[in-house]
Amino acid sequence: MTTARDVTAAIAKEGKYLTFALGREEYGLEILSVREIIGLMDITGVPQVPKYVKGVINLRGKVIPVIDLRLKFEMPSVDYTNETCIIVLNIQDVLIGILVDRVCEVLDIAETDIEPPPTFGTVTAINLIKGMGKIDGKVKILLNIEKILTEDLSIAAKIS
Repeated sequence: MTTARDVTAAIAKEGKYLTFALGREEYGLEILSVREIIGLMDITGVPQVPKYVKGVINLRGKVIPVIDLRLKFEMPSVDYTNETCIIVLNIQDVLIGILVDRVCEVLDIAETDIEPPPTFGTVTAINLIKGMGKIDGKVKILLNIEKILTEDLSIAAKIS
């Protein structure tokens, strides 16, 4: 069970965030979890995994599972473009790729520009969002990517 203390501990802190887009929405994740950004490459399907797990890639001899973040967030699927890319993350010493529509930029977000996540009525939703970054009149949703991918890390460990 998640407590209010857990939610408070998950609030975003100032620092550098890699921002990316899924459709018209822009999201951010702490740059420290990003290993590298690569263009779309051949993804080998893996049977009997959730639909949002697109498969695995071979990146310089390492097998890395790839998750389509659109499908993970229950957004409609779209055709991949030349801007579609894979952000390779290192979470709990497990490499995992997330497929995004496009990478936007790296932002240095000050603490004063981060609001706590809005209340959506469930602690689960709040846990997945660390905060809301206010940049140039726009809002970037700062994700708690580790919480979002928690269940997928065990899948990733088995696949890779």
